[in-house]
Amino acid sequence: MGGRGRKGYRGTGPGAITPDGCAVELYERLPVGDEPDIVEQAVSARARILELGSGVGRVTHPLVKRGFTVTAVDESPQMLERVHGARTVCSPIEELELDERFDVVLLGSFLVHAGDPQVRQGLLRTCRRHVAEDGCVLIQRESEDRHESLPREREIAGGLVRVVSSDPVGPGVRSVHVEYVFSDAQWTQTFLSRPLTTEAFELALAEEGLAVNAYLTPDRTWVRARPVTGQL
Repeated sequence: MGGRGRKGYRGTGPGAITPDGCAVELYERLPVGDEPDIVEQAVSARARILELGSGVGRVTHPLVKRGFTVTAVDESPQMLERVHGARTVCSPIEELELDERFDVVLLGSFLVHAGDPQVRQGLLRTCRRHVAEDGCVLIQRESEDRHESLPREREIAGGLVRVVSSDPVGPGVRSVHVEYVFSDAQWTQTFLSRPLTTEAFELALAEEGLAVNAYLTPDRTWVRARPVTGQL
């Protein structure tokens, strides 16, 4: 089934496709990476986590098993139907208004690289609005070489993920095309990405009242940010 939603975002393959081109059945197959380990090492035990863009719960479920209390947010009801053990909220991230604060706000899946700068600002504003003053925001960034040396592929969950292309489509914006190939099914996803230098990334945080506290991985793709006192 094909899916069309936001301009520049599309997906193909079996099952439901979300407005940003993500295939629900595909995401059920994808294994969790090192995200739960990174989160666990970066925050206090049993913290209350607001996970933005949870999808089917690929990261949610391991965090719940490790004793964290997770509120999982996604705009796709089909994705959230697969989440268990966590409170779920169906909402676009930029529009989220829970009127509560969390120890940790998690913004993974390179969402901070949204093609539209206004969307990125909305995402970060939601992070700032929902993080406790003594809490933190964990953000996943793209690696510096993410858009280079293409095409490239890697084995994943009994199949292949192939990053086919990353083409400029506007000032500072690239259209990325990815294929997921399994013996019994194939999916594609095309989405927009706005690469950010470290300086541009830190400036975007500062504009929404956040500041980098630490880069958590050697490749600097995972970041812990703190709210700036007095800014909301």
